Amino acid sequence: MPVPTAGGPTSPVTGPGSVLGQLTLTELKLFVREKAGPFFAIGLPMVLLIVFGNIPFYNEHRESFGDFTLLDLYVPILAAFVLATLSFNIVPQVLAGYRERGVLRRLRTTPVGPARVLAAQLLVNLATAAVSVVALLLVARLAFGVLLPRQLSGYVTSIALTALALLAIGLFIAAASPNSRIAGAVGATLFYVMMFFAGLFLPLAAMPPLLRHISRATPLGAAVQALTDATEGHWPHPLQLITLAAYAVVFGAGAVRLFRWE
Repeated sequence: MPVPTAGGPTSPVTGPGSVLGQLTLTELKLFVREKAGPFFAIGLPMVLLIVFGNIPFYNEHRESFGDFTLLDLYVPILAAFVLATLSFNIVPQVLAGYRERGVLRRLRTTPVGPARVLAAQLLVNLATAAVSVVALLLVARLAFGVLLPRQLSGYVTSIALTALALLAIGLFIAAASPNSRIAGAVGATLFYVMMFFAGLFLPLAAMPPLLRHISRATPLGAAVQALTDATEGHWPHPLQLITLAAYAVVFGAGAVRLFRWE
């Protein structure tokens, strides 16, 4: 089936991989054209890093934080911020909007199928997250002397599980929401609640014991703790990884069960 390409109105498709590749390219162009996605997923975390990095208060080593600075603690939080932004604020609105406008219903009658659109959307968001997190780590290291993750395999494992867990929740929101406005409102509300428990407004180390326990049970709280452990050179605690995997399985299964193409 012919699909739109950058070089002309249509181009012959030679197989499923070609369809997915061209759909992914189309979704990427739409993502960039909207501007909000790149700004909030890449630009805003970088701005926050630069602002925090230039405030002396955030660069003081503190015994209460294990001789780390506040900036050291905030880099894992900003990495989680990237994934949360894409999963809660971008994915639900886009997919619910596609369903609301009948895009997914119309694709069901074509050989392309709506499932490839979902796959393309997820690939674009995963690629955006990878670029943003790598950029954060490099700028934090080169500009502000923040150490790169000492336990790299643990960090990559934590990031992967965090992405799976948060995207599963984002897909669940899209599946359960009747339209894009409700999906956007639910996603935005959940984003701010989750970022609180991730330590964006109050670092985990400064939280009272009860809030720390609650935080560890939330996906972003578990994610930040796992990323922090890996940054400090420790393998993330198994309970944190199990928590992220459980969110991915439960909400992923719920999204599959509830998702409607029209």
